[in-house]
Amino acid sequence: MRLDSYLRDRQWSAVFGYVLFVVLMVAGYYYNITFVQLGLIDLGTRLVGMSETTVSLWMAALALSTLVVAVTTGVTMDRRGWSTELRTKLRLLFGVVCLQFLLTLVAPAIRSVPAFGAWIVAASIGLGVGFPVSFSLAIDLIPVPDRGYVAAGITAIAYFAANAIPLSWSVDVFSRLMITAMLPGLLVLGILISGRVATVEALLSDLADQHREFGTGRFCYPEPVRARTLGFVVPVILMFGVFFIDSLGFLRIIDTPALLLSSWQSPSVSTRLLIAVAHVVGAVMAGVIYVNYSLNRVFLWTFFLFALTHVLYTTDLRFAAAFPSLSQGSPSPLNPAFYAVAVSFYTTLNFALWPDLSTAETVGTHSAIGIGVAGWLATFSSTALALYFQAAELTLLSHLNVVQALSLLLLFGLVTGIYTRRMVELARGEGQTA
Repeated sequence: MRLDSYLRDRQWSAVFGYVLFVVLMVAGYYYNITFVQLGLIDLGTRLVGMSETTVSLWMAALALSTLVVAVTTGVTMDRRGWSTELRTKLRLLFGVVCLQFLLTLVAPAIRSVPAFGAWIVAASIGLGVGFPVSFSLAIDLIPVPDRGYVAAGITAIAYFAANAIPLSWSVDVFSRLMITAMLPGLLVLGILISGRVATVEALLSDLADQHREFGTGRFCYPEPVRARTLGFVVPVILMFGVFFIDSLGFLRIIDTPALLLSSWQSPSVSTRLLIAVAHVVGAVMAGVIYVNYSLNRVFLWTFFLFALTHVLYTTDLRFAAAFPSLSQGSPSPLNPAFYAVAVSFYTTLNFALWPDLSTAETVGTHSAIGIGVAGWLATFSSTALALYFQAAELTLLSHLNVVQALSLLLLFGLVTGIYTRRMVELARGEGQTA
């Protein structure tokens, strides 16, 4: 039996689809949480010589630019029918990776503010096109019942690698690592879009029609979810709140050497492994809950974990202030471990949610709005607020108190909203019975 005929079997096509999606999403997300979020700070402050405040403003500009490009790309994809064309999306993704490869290659050589600004503009194009394209691949490659588990796997792999592998948060280190990883990725994507390899074409032909079966997301029954309905707006608002809380708290934590060196940049391998394992545990828990329970349950767990995490951080700080003689050691590693679980919860939800709130005709727009507004706009807003806190010389405890209050407020608001909705449903049911 010829290899291409053997691989035409739907089972092998499905396996190829799973592997392709997971690898692409893990690579893209790892690039974002390492090179973009951490490497650019080092580039701007150490190599270009800007202040942390100025770099934060540039990062906010990156977030807003990415939002605009993402929404434009997503709407264009849906209107032109690209959202249902697997090969078109792979070509777009190849272009994105080529652009990011060049940007990653030249980044360590940047030494001026204008060059840094030009880099930010170019990067926003790559990120803005990449997000809706990559997320929309879910309708071609991943069956609806499996999306929670696949999202958990992506989250677990990306965060475990980011935390377990000891790397200096330097743009030079991240650049060398990403270039090494991107080269084989470019080769694979080049083969996929070439149209010259019979075996690959056989696999893609099988996968190209799967959007007809997988295109309608979990939450689009019995009626599709529209972008202007509460069924879409409310999850966007809740995800915005999650991203905002995470970013606002994390920006201050990584700016505090005592907290950073006892967690994500700890010289202790055991501490970093604890955080890496916590990410895996959180991702698995979130995947199981997402698949088997309602969306509200996942949001409740996420807000609860963030509220608990910041309660732990602020409690430690208050204890250290009240009893300095008893708090001479490093901060507890349990705090970043709980933080890691919370982050993995909402990251897993983020990977699975937007395709499940979409149909094959709306996945580009919904993914772009979801990632753009809930992710990038939240990052811009939290960065602006963090800069204001810095200008006001807010203490670490006061800053984390605000984050804790916001977490508790969102948790209370979600519980109240769920309870009110349930009461309204019961009242309507009793009214219809009467």
